[in-house]
Amino acid sequence: QVQLVESGGGLVQAGGSLRLSCAASGNIMLVYNMAWYRQAPEKQRELVASITRSGTTTYADSAKGRFTISRDNAKNTVYLQMNSLKPEDTAVYYCNANLRRVGDGRASDYWGQGTQVTVSS
Repeated sequence: QVQLVESGGGLVQAGGSLRLSCAASGNIMLVYNMAWYRQAPEKQRELVASITRSGTTTYADSAKGRFTISRDNAKNTVYLQMNSLKPEDTAVYYCNANLRRVGDGRASDYWGQGTQVTVSS
């Protein structure tokens, strides 16, 4: 079994910062891309940022200049540093990992349970 466990969400005032973490564990052979998505009430889930195993990053326009995604391959962990938070950043944030389990012939996508981020004005 594979688990993705997120932490670091919470309530913060506009302009504040939060750091999300997501650790993948279980019978993992290799973790490829990792990413953060978010879903606000009554909206579709959207990509916030992604990072390849070698460290190449991509960001949604709304995250550029404010959020930084990083990872620790030795710990199978991905982070999202969020600065200058705005009320419109309020959402449930989900971790995603494309990984291959021991014994599997191909990689699959796995999701965390989500962590709530609320930004008050």
